[in-house]
Amino acid sequence: MPQTVAIITPAYKAQPTLAATVRSVLDQTHADWQHWIIADDGFDYGAFLSEQGLNDPRQVFLTSGGVGRGASVTRNVALDRLETPYAAILDADDRLKPQKLEKAVLALEQYGIVTTALDVMTEDFRHLRFVGDGPDRVLGPGAHKWVNLSMDAMVVWDRRRGDGRFDPDMSNMTDLEFLLQLYRTIPESVHIGTPLHDYIKRDGSMSNSKDVAAGMIASKTEIHRRLLAGHYGLGEEEVAGLIGFLNVSITAEAAYGAALAARPGLLFEDHIEPMLAAARA
Repeated sequence: MPQTVAIITPAYKAQPTLAATVRSVLDQTHADWQHWIIADDGFDYGAFLSEQGLNDPRQVFLTSGGVGRGASVTRNVALDRLETPYAAILDADDRLKPQKLEKAVLALEQYGIVTTALDVMTEDFRHLRFVGDGPDRVLGPGAHKWVNLSMDAMVVWDRRRGDGRFDPDMSNMTDLEFLLQLYRTIPESVHIGTPLHDYIKRDGSMSNSKDVAAGMIASKTEIHRRLLAGHYGLGEEEVAGLIGFLNVSITAEAAYGAALAARPGLLFEDHIEPMLAAARA
């Protein structure tokens, strides 16, 4: 039975980082993959990788149809075309650990969604911390964010059991919003507690910049509204768990600027983690 995983990577001015990302795909122990690299800047990434000796027949190159259309539109270009049973998201500045796909495909035999712990790193791949590490566990949507308190783009899913599209009208938190679409038809995910995804923190990244709090708060508030309106068709307990997380997270976003000024270099994960622990106490 085919176990092909389509890995979706939007690329916008990704020349400094894409080679490391592509190498991490080439190094996968599970070799049945397609790597969909979608240019959102008009650049020929196929030629770029060929020049570096990193081209592979399993790579698929597309364009978003414009310049700067955004990661959501760019990811959706691939989602509208791919035909593989499984799909995964990999940003153009992150990396997969060698066993990421192997372990995810094995878990997808039973579960429709797989998430993994993160190895949070600096731009030069210096380890900062893990997020979501620990035992493997089965999670409903209400518990998911209390474990995966950071990025949600580490997801691998079975498109035959659930699928969605990224919301181009949201400035932030589109990974979580997409995951909630998957939870509409897939009631549980499995979380692999081994860090299998290198999440690179950049000074100007959407998730680490001190200047994006307003966008984060607006997007989290919109997901909050959609949850209360029954937009994802989730049960009351699951909605309550997500709302509880978002309430803490919105408060954390509002306080992050001052906390970062007091402690330069403070990761948002380190900022929110004690607030989540206090909310659960």
